[in-house]
Amino acid sequence: MLVGVPKEIKVHEYRVGMTPPNVRELIAHGHEVIVETRAGIGIGMCDADYEAAGASIASDAEAVFEAAEMIIKVKEPQAGERGLLRSGQILFTYLHLAPDPDQAQDLVKSGAVCIAYETVTSPHGGLPLLAPMSEVAGRMSIQAGAYFLEKPMAALAFYWAAYRGWILRRLSCWEAVSWALTPLILLLAWARMFG
Repeated sequence: MLVGVPKEIKVHEYRVGMTPPNVRELIAHGHEVIVETRAGIGIGMCDADYEAAGASIASDAEAVFEAAEMIIKVKEPQAGERGLLRSGQILFTYLHLAPDPDQAQDLVKSGAVCIAYETVTSPHGGLPLLAPMSEVAGRMSIQAGAYFLEKPMAALAFYWAAYRGWILRRLSCWEAVSWALTPLILLLAWARMFG
């Protein structure tokens, strides 16, 4: 099978559908891989890294979509990418269809076989592709929340401080407000980074 890896075009998305070791593994199992030029730049991989793993490099996304039988991405296809899908082609990526009816309609119209990472289940009912991403997002939420709680972000200058897990002093009015708003601020920070 000829597998295609286009460069992600969603704003602030720097990941790539496959790393050079992933490419090497597919090649070892008899598949071919075509990667859009500069697709791996956001993770520090250049075209030469992919070529060394056995991939061919395409000049643009159109060439990848045209040649590949299967497209592997990270994020849902953007409107311009959805127009490049064709009947029978396989798309393997996170889709997040619920909040995006236009995407769902475009994918159905394309006739492509679309497999969402978030729906792949293990024999035991787990979500092996979604679980690691959820873990990463959970860990990053603390960092993102802390960033938005800093004074330059117009926050209330709340700082994480604890003694054995609990703050053992009376909170000022502003600190109490900060404590009350922390879950909301963390949620908003997460949505801004990953939404």
